Amino acid sequence: MTSSVPSYRISVAPMMDWTDRHFRFFIRLISKQALLYTEMVTTGAILRGKDNHRYLDFSKEEHPISLQLGGDSPVALAECSKIGEDYGYDEINLNVGCPSDRVQSGSFGACLMKEPNLVAEMVSACKAKVKIPVTVKHRIGVNGKESYEDLYHFVSKIKDAGVDHSIVHARIAILEGLSPKENRTVPPLRYEDVYRLKEEFPDLPITINGGIKTHAEIKEHLTKVDGVMIGRAAYDNPFLFHAVDQLYFGAKENPLSREEVLRELISYIHSALKKDGKVHHILRHILGLFHGEKGAREFRKFLTDRMHTIGANESILEDYLKR
Repeated sequence: MTSSVPSYRISVAPMMDWTDRHFRFFIRLISKQALLYTEMVTTGAILRGKDNHRYLDFSKEEHPISLQLGGDSPVALAECSKIGEDYGYDEINLNVGCPSDRVQSGSFGACLMKEPNLVAEMVSACKAKVKIPVTVKHRIGVNGKESYEDLYHFVSKIKDAGVDHSIVHARIAILEGLSPKENRTVPPLRYEDVYRLKEEFPDLPITINGGIKTHAEIKEHLTKVDGVMIGRAAYDNPFLFHAVDQLYFGAKENPLSREEVLRELISYIHSALKKDGKVHHILRHILGLFHGEKGAREFRKFLTDRMHTIGANESILEDYLKR
């Protein structure tokens, strides 16, 4: 039964090299209703790549799912949005928050915080092409454009362009001198700026992101904004999502136990290995399943000792469950 609560109430952040389709399937076994995001896919990879299906394909079990696009051309983003809609994605998300060198060299991601008019054009172009929601994930600013007034101006522009939802990482991005990893931790969190945005744009759904790790924190944020996005904690401690459907979406059915999740993964791995890939491409995502539990270290060691061996397959999980 589908919840009447919007899926963005709780979401898993898009994370390069992490939130691939294997991780998303794994998280979906733990929470049926949290909104999932792809890794950022650039417009060039979709429009000029030889195998865009590899970037866009996903399992039906992953719904609800948002396709995150990276680019700075309104025309290209609109075209890719339509392709994403045709693939069956539930939402198109524009990346205006990533601070990596690769993104900066392409003049998109967090660099676009300096160009609110261009981002508004991007939103408007995508909205004209698709019927599904078009959302923007952005920072509260970048160095040189880091005041609340700058943030307010940016959000007012994309709201006027018709954006359906604003996802705000509550840190500025420092585009020179910090690595992407440091940009996730070094700039201080300014949650109050995001709360103030919600007060000043009451009709715009706003999700907060950045440094959120516990249900106590989630519940506190949800008194001020519409949604909470979990990033690194979703990867390090995926079972944080075990109670999400019941706590935030009103689900009645009991979630799967850790052991039941592993059993479901056995058949998934069996099918995935028939297509392509290696078992470690999947198992690397589940090493945190027993985070904080007795035996967590042994679980990680059991998998890492076996998943890179020649011919490794789903029997690794079968053997673990027999212990």
